[in-house]
Amino acid sequence: MDVTLSPFDDIAPLNEQDVPLAIHQLLSEPKFIKILAFLFPGEQLEYITALFRSIKTVSEFQAKIAYPFLTDLESKTTSGIRLEGTENLDKTKNYLFLSNHRDITLDASFFCIKLLEAGFDTVEVAVGDNLLLEKWIETFVRLNKSFIVKRGLRGKEQLEASRHLSAYIHYAILQKHQSVWMAQREGRAKDSNDRTQESLLKMIAMTGNKTAIENLAAIPVCPLTISYEYDPCDFLKAKELQQRRDDPCFTKSATDDLISMKTGIHGFKGHIVYVIGNKLEIPLETLQHLPRSTQFEWLAKQIDNEIHRNYYIYNVNRIAFDMLFPDQSIDGYTEMEKNQFQQYLQKQIEKIELNNKDVPFLTQKMLEIYANPLVNNLAAVDNEK
Repeated sequence: MDVTLSPFDDIAPLNEQDVPLAIHQLLSEPKFIKILAFLFPGEQLEYITALFRSIKTVSEFQAKIAYPFLTDLESKTTSGIRLEGTENLDKTKNYLFLSNHRDITLDASFFCIKLLEAGFDTVEVAVGDNLLLEKWIETFVRLNKSFIVKRGLRGKEQLEASRHLSAYIHYAILQKHQSVWMAQREGRAKDSNDRTQESLLKMIAMTGNKTAIENLAAIPVCPLTISYEYDPCDFLKAKELQQRRDDPCFTKSATDDLISMKTGIHGFKGHIVYVIGNKLEIPLETLQHLPRSTQFEWLAKQIDNEIHRNYYIYNVNRIAFDMLFPDQSIDGYTEMEKNQFQQYLQKQIEKIELNNKDVPFLTQKMLEIYANPLVNNLAAVDNEK
């Protein structure tokens, strides 16, 4: 069989002809077999491995493995997931969904199953290579329509990797006709103060033979807002914020990321709401008269404003806001709900293990995690007036 090589084979999701070999490699990896037993505790391992061997295409993998697993996870760890804003999409077009980021593994995964249920195709997902700790993990995520973002590079290598990634995003959307999900920044906003990195927009704009802003305009960009009622990793994020405060050189270990993945997957999340915002409108004539740095600053603010105005505000957000800003009372909740949230905060903070545990600081950061979506939402709504 002739195999056509692509210039993006090093980062792109697997091609259909690569699926059988990928399945064979995964089932030959003892660590992957242990993961299967962990992910499917109620199923016979022989049944799961046989199911994997039956898979011949990416679509079969998502239908037979990913979708059932995620819908089961939804029923066990959430109070329900809702997708809004599909009326903003044209099924004949493909989009770059720029999204705020809460959970390492589930943000894009849950989005995909809700797209399927709404009659849309799943998206290709950007995954940082810092999470691909072993080769089999890379094989697994690329089997599930993920492409690789190379990180930790410097100088010329970083520039070339950025150009390569930019070219792939344009190729995926405009030629493969696949929509793409990317976080609006590298890593999760630990305090839920979601802001788009201008450098991300500049990277996307590297591909094309026009001005940077025209190159970016060639890609339909849809801001996507994710609102979790409860973040099971909130205490881990607060812990990391103290570690960074105490040691400016602090860096997370691979074990830290694995703990976050496990906690995020199996922890309780309450309600989750996804909102697809209005497509980013780029006024070329206006922006081209501005300095390039100002162009991307303006665009990042438009994306942020659309993400912020589409937050779903839960009572936990209102309670945290009132606890941080008692002179700006929001109300809308009961005293019992406030007591329950305070008890929840205490239990989460008790999970934090640090030698120099700063409880007042950690409490402040936990409150910010839940209050910042409302802070930004109020500002975005005010901007529209």
